[in-house]
Amino acid sequence: MRIIRHIPNGVLFNTIFVTVNILMASTPFSLSRSVHPILKRPPFSPSPRFAPKALLKSYPCPLWSSSFSFCLQTLHHSTSPYLSSSSSSFSSCSSFSPPSMASSFTADDSIGSNPLLQDFDFPPFDIVEAKHVRPGIRALLKKLESDLDELEKAVEPSWPKLVEPLEKIVDRLTVVWGMVNHLKAVKDSAELRAAIEEVQPEKVRFQLRLGQSKPIYNAFKAIKESPDWQSLSEARKRIVDAQIKEAVLNAVSLEDDKREQFNKIQQELERLSHKFSENVLDATKKFEKLITDKKKIDGLPATALGLAAQTAVSKGHENATAENGPWMITLDAPSFISIMQHARNRALREEVYRAYITRASSGDLDNTPIINQILKLRLEKAKLLNYNNYAEISMATKMATVDKAEELLEKIRSASWDAAVQDVEDLKSYSKSQGASEADSLSHWDISFWSERLRESKYDINEEELRPYFSFSKVMDGLFNLVKILFGIDIEPADGLAPVWNKDVRFYCVKDSSGSPIAYFYFDPYSRPSEKREGAWMDEVVSRSRVLSRNGTTIRLPVAHMVCNQTPPVGDKPSLMTFREVETVFHEFGHALQHMLTKQDEGLVAGIRGVEWDAVELPSQFMENWCYHRDTLMSIAKHYQTGESLPEEVYLKLLAARTFRAGSLSLRQIRFASLDLELHTKYIPDGPESVYDVDQKVSRKTQVIPPLPEDRFLCGFNHIFAGGYAAGYYSYKWAEVLSADAFSAFEDAGLEDSKAVKETGHKFRETVLALGGGKEPLEVFVEFRGREPSPEALLRHNGLLPVTA
Repeated sequence: MRIIRHIPNGVLFNTIFVTVNILMASTPFSLSRSVHPILKRPPFSPSPRFAPKALLKSYPCPLWSSSFSFCLQTLHHSTSPYLSSSSSSFSSCSSFSPPSMASSFTADDSIGSNPLLQDFDFPPFDIVEAKHVRPGIRALLKKLESDLDELEKAVEPSWPKLVEPLEKIVDRLTVVWGMVNHLKAVKDSAELRAAIEEVQPEKVRFQLRLGQSKPIYNAFKAIKESPDWQSLSEARKRIVDAQIKEAVLNAVSLEDDKREQFNKIQQELERLSHKFSENVLDATKKFEKLITDKKKIDGLPATALGLAAQTAVSKGHENATAENGPWMITLDAPSFISIMQHARNRALREEVYRAYITRASSGDLDNTPIINQILKLRLEKAKLLNYNNYAEISMATKMATVDKAEELLEKIRSASWDAAVQDVEDLKSYSKSQGASEADSLSHWDISFWSERLRESKYDINEEELRPYFSFSKVMDGLFNLVKILFGIDIEPADGLAPVWNKDVRFYCVKDSSGSPIAYFYFDPYSRPSEKREGAWMDEVVSRSRVLSRNGTTIRLPVAHMVCNQTPPVGDKPSLMTFREVETVFHEFGHALQHMLTKQDEGLVAGIRGVEWDAVELPSQFMENWCYHRDTLMSIAKHYQTGESLPEEVYLKLLAARTFRAGSLSLRQIRFASLDLELHTKYIPDGPESVYDVDQKVSRKTQVIPPLPEDRFLCGFNHIFAGGYAAGYYSYKWAEVLSADAFSAFEDAGLEDSKAVKETGHKFRETVLALGGGKEPLEVFVEFRGREPSPEALLRHNGLLPVTA
């Protein structure tokens, strides 16, 4: 979903709770809200585990032009997502007549050859460059302005004369902007940034015009007021209601002068959001610490040493080795986490921790003034629209209200507090028993280290020793086998079918039980700190759509991309994953499943589109639960060299360790969510309190060990300042309640009863995964579960309630 990345309900290696939660707070999900409802991303995201779940701000969909032969050459005559599900060979794609769009671009050779404007079945990620962005976006906007003019002149309050042409306009923009925005996230460069920054105001101007179109707004209102309203399908009613609501939120009803003020605010917020995320990325890349004395990194496992040496090689130290160094430490997640968990050098842990929590908080990269201006402009926007605060705008399109969100957060906070206090006491006692001088005054850079030692002692589990059992290929095989059992689908490699942006990107085809393709997805698994944004996220490339099929009768199939930042292969070893990274892949794949397995043919509410933000994390967090399911885990956990299965006793220890430090982890999430709501409800920009004062105040109720006075994690909080989660971070906990309760349906049916699991999985697919945004999420949940959700399962899974008999 739109979505940016999170921390799961049950966390196995909770020893890294400070590390993981800080990372999760700083990385966005790909779900972000844009000025037009159809362009709005549902949150899939970045997960907060390493970031916000992410989702990003792209909403790519296919763009048709005259050069259809280009796609035939690019795709090597492979299967097309735009064919009907019964099509089996790409050659049959050539029989379709794509909608004419590119003819308007072909007068100028430089425009006609621009890959952003070419006809394709899969985006040409491999050949798009920064030089294509300015002319490509401007040519596209010129064409879409003309299309919008025509729509406004001829609009009628009917589906063919209003909704279908509107969907086509939005789709053409989102595919192109989605491509360049995606490349900025995974293949960043100064040239690409500059190009996007230059045309971004023009793109926003068009989106504002579209979102504020009175002819379109009036036509939607006429549909709702017509005698035919009751005969519309539920999905179509949802589309109409959403369009009317979003138009109002886009200032369609304001007087001209106030609407102009609103538009200026939107432009500036868009610019500030991009600048915020760029500063975080640049500040993360800026920190490099070269270590030549191995004693200073005593405790780091072989995997971390290999990665540090590999990083050093990439920075010009060509003779660096894991054994002899030198070693390069960075703030990229795999490096940062390994230091916080394993480095015995307390001074090094402190240095790296302080660098991380003060990223983008000083000098040219200081995000403090950007934060202040964003909050000020959001409040101004709320007042213009006659809301009391920005949170009320945010909640206008969500399941929850501010009061309901705060009520849930307080319930979970109070249930977690005593357990979190005990977590700290346990760490103090254990570190003292080990002779640690810091035992009586543990600081933030000690928590992950001593938590890992305590977990090893308590459960006799060493995370690094488990890595050989979680090779990338085995994890993916096990994941694909699970979804075959649960949802009756087959996933096959399709590398070479679609162009990719990096050699490590994999491409897959999803088929139904009859063997027909129903969806496709890309997976970019490995960390590339020099060019790739941190975190993990899922986003749509193409949504399912009846209107945008090639021949107008079949359905256009959905395409997704998943992005993670897990440990890359080192030397001749494959990517050996931590359990946390395994959970992250399952999480993002849950988002992708909702996008790919939708049966909704109305493109504006298919898959993750139109799903309320605080419900969009349900499938992703649901999938994480299967990482603790015995059969699933055993199918994944095979030693990459010997093929040996994970020993049964180790599995039982993993299961027991699932709730380790769950209270502390829960409070961390509550801190982020509560701070987000506080800043968007009660905080007064330019008032007596700074945003950091607010953080300290919130932390007194949500953190057993308060943050350092100099803590500036807000300067890296991409989720709420650059990722679409403003006044919406509570959604992680809200959706956790839904996802835990959904998984409890499988527990009730019997996890060891394969027939019951398949039946329940089929029901989950036909409701949660199939209905998309075409039905109210609470109604979807009740249709699956048979009742409204309860937080009992979440608290029980986290060990914060006794297990019922």
